[in-house]
Amino acid sequence: MAEAATVSQRAKVIVRGIPGGVSSPRRIAGPVAVALTALLVSACSTVVPRGPSAPPPTKAPPPSTRPDVGVEAGIPRDTARNRVALLVPLSGANAGVGKSLANATQLALLDTKNEQIRVTNYDTAQGAAAAAQRAVADGAQLILGPLLADDVRVVAPIARRAGVPVLSFSNDVSVAGDGVYLMGYTPSQSIERVVDYARSKGVTNFGGLVPNALYGTRASTTFLRAVEAAGGRVVALQTYDRTPGAIGAAVTRMAKDAPFDGVLIADSAGTAATAVPLLRKTSPDMKVMGTELWNTDSGVAARPALNGAWYASVSNGLYRQYATKYRARFGAAPYRLSSLGYDAVLLTARIARDWKVGAPFPEARLRSGEGFSGIDGAFRFGRDGIAERALEVQEIRSGNTAVVSPAPASFGR
Repeated sequence: MAEAATVSQRAKVIVRGIPGGVSSPRRIAGPVAVALTALLVSACSTVVPRGPSAPPPTKAPPPSTRPDVGVEAGIPRDTARNRVALLVPLSGANAGVGKSLANATQLALLDTKNEQIRVTNYDTAQGAAAAAQRAVADGAQLILGPLLADDVRVVAPIARRAGVPVLSFSNDVSVAGDGVYLMGYTPSQSIERVVDYARSKGVTNFGGLVPNALYGTRASTTFLRAVEAAGGRVVALQTYDRTPGAIGAAVTRMAKDAPFDGVLIADSAGTAATAVPLLRKTSPDMKVMGTELWNTDSGVAARPALNGAWYASVSNGLYRQYATKYRARFGAAPYRLSSLGYDAVLLTARIARDWKVGAPFPEARLRSGEGFSGIDGAFRFGRDGIAERALEVQEIRSGNTAVVSPAPASFGR
């Protein structure tokens, strides 16, 4: 079960030397009551002038020795389970997705009935470095998260010094490696997959629209390489700022190279839906292609402009079952990215079968190459620490999506 991070601020009192904990009041009060009675009788007695002298007052027995009480800072130690830390934003602007990830890990623990690992939540919105330091101090042997690449950069050196691997939910490949593994969906794999599929369907002359941002820079590099590797040609590639009218201006600049067989729009489904009607004025028969970003938009199929478009992503088959179970337990729909938290726990639970309690996390198992399976399908970590995923290609058809190229059942060697 997941614990709130505030538990780490309460002290744990450990009683040593007394079986069953602190002695009951009766066991302590008995000798003390006798002592008090003797003292009171002695204090109230008077001297008798005749007869033998009164006996000297009985000395009270020494007070009962209190048990040696040690106070241990942090959360209670668990000698039966390995401790795993979940570092996600639980407050602030990204609290929604962070809490959804936390709920997903809890659901995975319940579904697997795992009793070998214990997941504790830490809020990165209050400071990723502080969260990582608390997690390490509390005995975490594996970190799930953080969500944001900037937080990964802060957490990684802290975890590395402690010998704790990091399974991040980021998709920024620049933070991977040296003990950091990325669970996030990377745009490069999605673009390569959809370009290969488009080429197999006869698309030869490609155009591209990418935003002026880090995502767009990496997407354009991957796009150029993927088209070349597939035997096609990129006849136009335009960038744009995310400002009103900017994408329309980019489409206008592309017009001189029209028509295109297919155009990749490496942005959200909403932005793509704005650009497509403008593109069709010069290339009415073109195929529209998107990236993994479209799979995080629950309303992607409801955009008429995208009818017939292709995009590559992880499979949604098992995700739909998971979303139903999540909604029944937590009373709300999950964020699409929350499946990363669920799959991270499935992976950990699988490795935990051979993970001795108290021992370091067997990091080599992550790089074994055999791969793992979860809600989002099969995946495995490469030497660079990036999750290679088996992706399917979906087509938008009149308000729904249909799989036109299933994800491969296994990875090629």
